[in-house]
Amino acid sequence: MIKNRNYSLDLLRVIACYLVIQQHASEFYYIGEGGTVVTGSNTFWIGIITTLCRSSVPLFVMLSGFLLLPMQDKISTFFRKRFTRIVYPFIAWCVLYAGYYVLSRGDSFSQMALNILHIPVNFGCEIGHLWYIYMLIGLYLVTPIISPWLQQASKRELEGYLGLWIITTFLPYIHLVYPEVLGEAFWNDTPLLYYFTGFIGYFILGYYLKRFGYPSAALSWIILIVGFALSAGIFCSRIDTVPTVPELELSWGFCTVNVFLMTLGLFSLIGRLSLKGKNAACKLLSDISIKSYGMYLAHILFLNFYYGLFKSISDAAYVTIPLIAVCTFITVYIFVYLLSYLPKSKYIIG
Repeated sequence: MIKNRNYSLDLLRVIACYLVIQQHASEFYYIGEGGTVVTGSNTFWIGIITTLCRSSVPLFVMLSGFLLLPMQDKISTFFRKRFTRIVYPFIAWCVLYAGYYVLSRGDSFSQMALNILHIPVNFGCEIGHLWYIYMLIGLYLVTPIISPWLQQASKRELEGYLGLWIITTFLPYIHLVYPEVLGEAFWNDTPLLYYFTGFIGYFILGYYLKRFGYPSAALSWIILIVGFALSAGIFCSRIDTVPTVPELELSWGFCTVNVFLMTLGLFSLIGRLSLKGKNAACKLLSDISIKSYGMYLAHILFLNFYYGLFKSISDAAYVTIPLIAVCTFITVYIFVYLLSYLPKSKYIIG
């Protein structure tokens, strides 16, 4: 047990890991052939039970900013630590998924080899959830650049940056009325606020909360509820009005204002908890947290299995989705726990 470990951050990481799994479990029920929307009551219930899951990746990024910013090590040391933990397991799982597809969908060995060679281009055999690793590596690459500024930036200066970033979280909705704003055009995809967009805002926000503290509990609840209501309400209102999943998921965009509110509220409510002790529950919590990266990489293997096992139990998505997600979460933790006893397991599970 690590002395003075912050168990509230462990809990946030465990929650984020579970939310990712439930999000992916729900995709079996609202994504149709060719990315079309599966309409009906199941998709409505997905809007209710899955909306909170969209805070998962932003939570992970805020945790990274909270723990890593500003960079304290030398650049070479920082990259060696981060890339050993992140890149080697990522490459290992790209190869493993290429082999998995030989067994699960009948890919040829030549296709497997092509998928492996494709790793430098875009996550090997196109396992969708691995997009996150590229984004995370990008944040690590920019860490040495922003760290000197963060060390000397005042509260007002950080809030100025974050304020401009928050403005960009309205852009997905502004684009419904004005498809091109602030210098956007087909020949220019780097408009006025381009350098304030994306996950770097969550990265810096995590650092800001570490340095200056959380919003009050009451305000955290309010912004969480407002963010959830907007995210779920817009999603559910569009089920019968848009034909494709990208259009349906407008309010589920990770960098939309409503998901930002939802994420900030949840992070603040959990992060402010004082969880102490050396009991079995704390030990298990920290162990799941430590293994969460390996769980993230491996969970698709078990998710597909449990979907096939449980899909005939009930037609109600609000029954089967949590069942698939919980079983996947438990099984993948046990799987990664066992893998951790292998020699050099850090190169597989991080």
